[in-house]
Amino acid sequence: MDVLTEKKVFRFLVIAVLFFTLMFLMSITSFIFMPIGAYLAAIAVPIVGSGILYYITNPLVNLLEKYKVPRLVGILIVFLLLIAFVFFSVNVLIPIVQEQFNKLVANTPNMARSMEEFFVLWQNRQNYLPESIENAIQNVIDNLNTYVEGITGFLFSFIGQIFSFLFSFVLIPFFLFFMLKDGKKFVPFVTSFLSDKKAKSLAVLLKNVNKTLSSFIQGQFIVSFSVGIMLLAGYLIVDLNYAVMLALFGLVMNLIPFVGPWISAIPAVIIGFFQDPMVGLWTAVIMIVAQQIESNLISPNVMGRVLKIHPLTVITLILAAGAIAGFIGLLFIIPSYAVFKTVISHFYHEWQENQPVGEKKLF
Repeated sequence: MDVLTEKKVFRFLVIAVLFFTLMFLMSITSFIFMPIGAYLAAIAVPIVGSGILYYITNPLVNLLEKYKVPRLVGILIVFLLLIAFVFFSVNVLIPIVQEQFNKLVANTPNMARSMEEFFVLWQNRQNYLPESIENAIQNVIDNLNTYVEGITGFLFSFIGQIFSFLFSFVLIPFFLFFMLKDGKKFVPFVTSFLSDKKAKSLAVLLKNVNKTLSSFIQGQFIVSFSVGIMLLAGYLIVDLNYAVMLALFGLVMNLIPFVGPWISAIPAVIIGFFQDPMVGLWTAVIMIVAQQIESNLISPNVMGRVLKIHPLTVITLILAAGAIAGFIGLLFIIPSYAVFKTVISHFYHEWQENQPVGEKKLF
């Protein structure tokens, strides 16, 4: 029996059984955790929002502090820049986007009618088509209005979610201020309750998690902003309708790795072809050039290979997150996975270091 309990596979199975037993007990006593869940849900948006802003603005505060600017003064400068950005968005950017969106919604029936006429004309000019293709085309024509209404409904729902999300931003400035002011005190405070060995281990873990999050958030912000600027410049050059709205949509979608850029390309190219076939063609060229510059020049130099996540893993995670949690899941699945991977890797390496020489394999 002692020999059996010493086997690594047996210990692994025991840990797995205990873990799933704990999950089962938590599921049947969920009423105990409901108040905790409600509390976390209430503060989730301010914490996540302020955390994202913290990783974006903290390098600027640190840079100012490096040049002998008091940290509180640096934080004040950051807040003034944020206020200026909000003022610009409310008074300049949002009205333009709203106007272009209203024009797009008003023009949607005409676009749907033109698409239907194109399908009918194309179908009438074919001498013979396989029945399956004819049925598919006819199905598209019959349900074209439904598709258009679905897309329009999605856009309205998406905008509604953003506005409802913005209402929770009231507490973000308060959270952000204390994160910027006292962020460096968090690790020493947490590790002060642990022994020296465990405190050192936790400090290394938190440092690695912080590096992972900062690499992803700062890198993705710079990459998305750069792509948005390139798209806007290109759209304005080819005189694409709704250029500001489509460039902003591309900027937001680019926050979703791999899949996001292609999602943003679809409406821009379609609108371009409705405006003029050559405009649609040039819009497709702009999208391809912008993505090539982003993937070959900007991303490698800004984000590097810090996350070390295989593209196939990214696509799989995005598909699963989109099906489970929708747009919010698409945004947060990659950093969540990166943090999870960092935590597992940390504990695995610590486990290896604590094993006798020659016994560092799990199986």
